[in-house]
Amino acid sequence: LLAAAVLLCLVDALHAFAIEEKADVFKRMACPAFLMFENAAYLADMTFELPCNCKPEEVSSVIWYFQKNMGSHKTRVLTDFAGTMIVDSGRIHTGSDMLKRFSIRMFSLILFRAQVSDSGHYLCGTKKGDFFYGYDVDVQPTSHITTAFVDRGQHVQDDYSEKLFSLFTTFWDWTRCDRCGVRGEQRRIGLCYVQSAKLHPRYRTAVPNVTSCGSKAVPASFREVAIRSCLTPCLKKEAPKEGLQALSNVIAKLGKKPWAPRVPTQFHKQPIGSGLIMTCPGARPEHAVAWDKDSVRLYRSRYLIGVNKRMRVFIDHGNHLHIQRVQASDRGTYFCWREGEMVAGFRLSVFHQQQRRRSLNDPETIYAMKVIGISYIVISVIFIVIHVSRC
Repeated sequence: LLAAAVLLCLVDALHAFAIEEKADVFKRMACPAFLMFENAAYLADMTFELPCNCKPEEVSSVIWYFQKNMGSHKTRVLTDFAGTMIVDSGRIHTGSDMLKRFSIRMFSLILFRAQVSDSGHYLCGTKKGDFFYGYDVDVQPTSHITTAFVDRGQHVQDDYSEKLFSLFTTFWDWTRCDRCGVRGEQRRIGLCYVQSAKLHPRYRTAVPNVTSCGSKAVPASFREVAIRSCLTPCLKKEAPKEGLQALSNVIAKLGKKPWAPRVPTQFHKQPIGSGLIMTCPGARPEHAVAWDKDSVRLYRSRYLIGVNKRMRVFIDHGNHLHIQRVQASDRGTYFCWREGEMVAGFRLSVFHQQQRRRSLNDPETIYAMKVIGISYIVISVIFIVIHVSRC
């Protein structure tokens, strides 16, 4: 009990220290007198975080506002008016409303699985309408993205220049090797950027006269992803005792279950024929994420979205693993690697949905009866009109 009490006190102290550190950041950074928009670009399906970099000390909670275009009268309020909104990211689906895909934590806005329609202006402020910090977020689509596999001799495209502007690809740094001890992969994301002297002065950019494209008139091929193989050793960890290691070898030789990695494992049941999306816990857009099914490596050179036209199992550019039309062969344990270390496992079991008898009060039954009735009326009207016209 004493140890538990000490542990709880340490957790409370660390939490208070984190809040105090956040408050010190706000003390050091003053809000600009003229609201500026900081440019930020991401690929679709990514989960990103927008920190509220400045606010007055007396403000204890913030509200985030979203505007599609500057000066638009249509503004969305991203808050539950209590300071936070808890979202289960595992239940987020592509195309779902923005109000179901966000969370506010420590004054920062977290948007899950961003879509192209989420591009616009995000402002950090209060209920009264005071604005402290703004972002110009450009979510670029991945439907026509170009993927270059360096191991196959493929290269990224050259820049494109015109009289008043130039288009080029700005690449993030190479990620760490997504696996250790075995062959892994590294990913390098490139986003479309434009350089021009005609940019709006209200937008803050890291490099003068350079911002993300964000325009439908820009060729989609300037959004690129480069992938190459890598090999890195695993960090040495404390090996199991000699007796336990020998016992595990004996069990494996006897045909029992093989020695599985010691990572937190979740159990999930999925009906056959449905769709499933897995997310690696704690993964961010810039992290190196990899997926395995049991002992099979799901390399991006084969399972990246868009590599093959008919892909039922694939990895999108937001590091999510998709399984469409789940089959019995998908049963197994899926392991997730983050920054070269295996962090989680998902044991998937599939089952057939049991058929049940529907009553007359079921919404599906009412809908079917309406469709059948309307179809019968339409056919009867056509039949009568044909006979009347013949007479």
